[in-house]
Amino acid sequence: MPATDSLSFSSSRGLVAASLLAAGLALTACSTPADAQPSEQDSWDHAFRLVPLVEGLAHPWGFAFLPDGRMLVTERPGHLRVIDQEHRLDPDPVPGVPEVVVQGQGGLLDIALHPDFEENGWVYFTLAGQDGRSVTTQLARARFDGEALQETTILFSAETEGSGGRHFGSRIVFDREGYLWMTVGERGSADEAQNLANHNGTLLRLHDDGSVPADNPFVDEPDARPEIWSYGHRNAQGMTLHPDTGRVWLHEHGPRGGDEINLPEAGLNFGWPITTHGTAYSGLPMGVGPEAPGMEPPLLHWTPSIAPSGMAFYTGEDFPAWQGDIFVGALALPQLRRVIMDGSEITGEETLLGDWGQRIRDVRMGPDGYPYLLTDASQGALLRLEPIEE
Repeated sequence: MPATDSLSFSSSRGLVAASLLAAGLALTACSTPADAQPSEQDSWDHAFRLVPLVEGLAHPWGFAFLPDGRMLVTERPGHLRVIDQEHRLDPDPVPGVPEVVVQGQGGLLDIALHPDFEENGWVYFTLAGQDGRSVTTQLARARFDGEALQETTILFSAETEGSGGRHFGSRIVFDREGYLWMTVGERGSADEAQNLANHNGTLLRLHDDGSVPADNPFVDEPDARPEIWSYGHRNAQGMTLHPDTGRVWLHEHGPRGGDEINLPEAGLNFGWPITTHGTAYSGLPMGVGPEAPGMEPPLLHWTPSIAPSGMAFYTGEDFPAWQGDIFVGALALPQLRRVIMDGSEITGEETLLGDWGQRIRDVRMGPDGYPYLLTDASQGALLRLEPIEE
């Protein structure tokens, strides 16, 4: 039988906001070994097999598919790893990774290839890095020569308030026009997400060299950071492009509940911490409630929190009923969430792998048309969803 949730939907600007009434589910991850994953699963529409490809990754965070069939995988403790075409993990990390501060949720984070990687070899990373006396989210670039990183450079350091190891973000995505999009968490300083004078709790839009596009919404405001595209975000750890529109979609962690999927637009304020569907960890209310004038409501929210991480639209051919749907990994309620889409409208949800017990850090579509997953553990794994032939 397919896994499901009890859902309550309400309209929000013509889109759906979901409150997931999953009381009683534990908010801690299980330590099920990778070889205990279900080999076969049923969903509402398709049967599928979860195939382990690589094990032994140290808290993997992001991955990218190379044109030659290999893969690059980041490990939060500061290593970049290569997986070959036969899904064998190179035992030696790739040299040339920039200096990383491994602190709390911080470390080596996301990775993306330049759209013209085959010509220029550029690879981009986000990381927690030292900038003067503070640790912040940074963007780095290097050339990958097939074996090592060369010309490694920090292109951008976010100017953030706050300290400690919380809420670095951080995902990076290149859009179809070649702009680089980067999320920065609010570093645990919630009120700073409303302050345009820093980068706390923002989505940034940059050129591929880290410079600022002239048409960014706050370029001409002297008291605002010109890199900012939208603000009032908490800690966005999922971002992807809609396969039809090419627009950036993202999701972000709420506090105790109130995780959100949002559709950013230039200059919009997404409300944190003034508006949220969640509560403080103490259980007390936060802000003014879920909506306020001048602040964008989410397209969907999860309460209680699933702690979403990783995000990909399904664009393959082997699961036709999933076409155009969003797949989201989850950390607090370990699962794979299928967000059912009708074009750009959210119409429902389904929980996959809900009894598996593995924290899913990242979700991406592979060049073979299958969804790939990374599990967040000291012995993390790379897995692939494949169809079961009837």
